[in-house]
Amino acid sequence: MNKELMEALDILEKEKEISKDTLFDAIENSLITACKNHFGKSDNVTVEIDRETCDFMVWANKEVVETQDDVEDEVLQIPLNEALEYDKDAAVGGTVKIEIHSKEFGRIATQNAKNVILQKIREEERSVIYNQYYEKEKDVVTGIVQRYIGRNISINLGKCDGILNESEMVKGEVFKPTERIKVYILEVKNTTKGPRILVSRTHPELVKRLFESEVAEIADGTVEIKSIAREAGSRTKMAVYSENPNVDPVGACVGMNGARVNSIVEELRGEKIDIINWDENPGNLIQNALSPAKIVAVFADPDEKTAKVVVPDYQLSLAIGKEGQNARLAARLTGYKIDIKSETQAKDAPGFRYEDYMDEYDEDDELEDGEYGEEGFENEEYDEEYSGEFDEVAKDYEEESDAVKEDSDTLEEE
Repeated sequence: MNKELMEALDILEKEKEISKDTLFDAIENSLITACKNHFGKSDNVTVEIDRETCDFMVWANKEVVETQDDVEDEVLQIPLNEALEYDKDAAVGGTVKIEIHSKEFGRIATQNAKNVILQKIREEERSVIYNQYYEKEKDVVTGIVQRYIGRNISINLGKCDGILNESEMVKGEVFKPTERIKVYILEVKNTTKGPRILVSRTHPELVKRLFESEVAEIADGTVEIKSIAREAGSRTKMAVYSENPNVDPVGACVGMNGARVNSIVEELRGEKIDIINWDENPGNLIQNALSPAKIVAVFADPDEKTAKVVVPDYQLSLAIGKEGQNARLAARLTGYKIDIKSETQAKDAPGFRYEDYMDEYDEDDELEDGEYGEEGFENEEYDEEYSGEFDEVAKDYEEESDAVKEDSDTLEEE
């Protein structure tokens, strides 16, 4: 049993997460390469390695010829008298196995064999790291800030480094070396120098993944994040929904005394997060998305994906938001192009009034005297049915008035 080789393979398997079968294949290839460098050929070389004991044997299969004069290639052929020393049953035209001792290899052949093993280990290590982080693509991981590379930042993600480009940084955020931050893995590329990982702090999915890790109801599917719109470093709007009527999706995301959302706000360095209820009705959804502004009316066109919104005069600036941020995020969240006007502006603007959407009657459909509505009824019928009730009400009112007048006269006399 080759204990040294077995221990070395066990260590590599644990530290590098490379399977033993891969390492055995690398050793076999390295021995074949060493034979090729030593003898010039390796077509007739066979390597056998016992996976249990790690003992290995290297054989050269040579063709048996009658005499030394018949030998054309000493690497591939052997005379009969020498073949009998290895195999008593050797015969001309057959083959014999001749053991090759690795100790006979020269320094160059040994070095090349070593390089083959090391190269295979490096390739497998890169492949393992690539596969490990490729599975985490589109997910959030915790990294340690290492150093600035120009305007970019190198983030240590564990077994390899990620690159946080300037375009994926939140404006105003400054990181110090050894600081721990959460980043969103945008892309994992496999290059000759190992995996190249691009990470982001501005992607909307970062907020979504943070909520998934923080809110158990989102992780188990009870609460679903329907849509999210973000302006990194400033504000995020998120629409949530739950099919369970006993679960408040907004409350689940906010948490007790805002504990859940506050932890995410802290991770995002104070970025404001608005959580609203998702609604299949586009009008209600747009009204929720424009919160905290109060809405008077919403006229949404699902086909054109446009909406006209009327707000009170004093709520116009709140609905639009600073530099149009609230309206902009609401438009991204809902997918509708939103036009907002105050009540005063809406009076003279087509499409912002209820009458603009009411059905107009043609001249032929004009109401005749005594009719009300499409299913109208005549005044005479109305009078016959309800005039008695009105008479009784009027009579009761007169009696009450007389009683009040009598009481008043009595008080004056007293």
